[in-house]
Amino acid sequence: PLRYISKYREFVKHEAMKNKSQWKTMGPAKVAVPSPNDFLQKHSKEPKLAPKKKEEDGKKLLPLSVPQRTYHPVIRIKKNFINKNAVAVIRGVPKKPRPFCVDTRQGDKYPLEPSGLVPKYIKKKNYGVIPKYVTQRNEEIKREEEEYEASVLEQLKKKAMKTLSDEERTNILKALKKNWEEINRAYQGLPVLTDTRYKKIHKEELELKLKQLEHDIAAIEKHKNVYIAD
Repeated sequence: PLRYISKYREFVKHEAMKNKSQWKTMGPAKVAVPSPNDFLQKHSKEPKLAPKKKEEDGKKLLPLSVPQRTYHPVIRIKKNFINKNAVAVIRGVPKKPRPFCVDTRQGDKYPLEPSGLVPKYIKKKNYGVIPKYVTQRNEEIKREEEEYEASVLEQLKKKAMKTLSDEERTNILKALKKNWEEINRAYQGLPVLTDTRYKKIHKEELELKLKQLEHDIAAIEKHKNVYIAD
């Protein structure tokens, strides 16, 4: 099929080429030239103030604003400063001389109050009183020590060993003695001649058990309070 050609093609080409030749030089071909009468004058760009009102017949115009009712004019009164100062001196309290301290024979002196010789600090209300931050710190230290002691006691209570009651102690003693009698009976029933290795080992085991039982029975009978670790 034939290629599509717009019917406005020639019109667009004409519009594109119409003003193209005017911009080949620096700017448009024809520019409006300013008239020589419109030249820049001196101080023409500075801001201008409003014109002042002319006085009529040499009299100034009164201001339009009316003073308010609360307005009080300032009345200037002449003061006699000489008499005022004289009265202030006559009625004033005489100044006390400043105390000085002289410590050399040449007469060198300096003020007595800032020298440290006047005991003014011991006359304060808070003299000898412990500061608040010290008491607070002591209370905090004491509270921390009490908390630490309480935690240690609690841990000791948790790790504390159990004590045997009298009934349990007597029952354990009876059981140990009964066990000792049974092992002793078995030991007494051994043959006199131990010629084999098995007999020797069996005899040594019985002797060790008897010694251990005797040691346990003596320890329980010696101590009334018996503690058992968990």
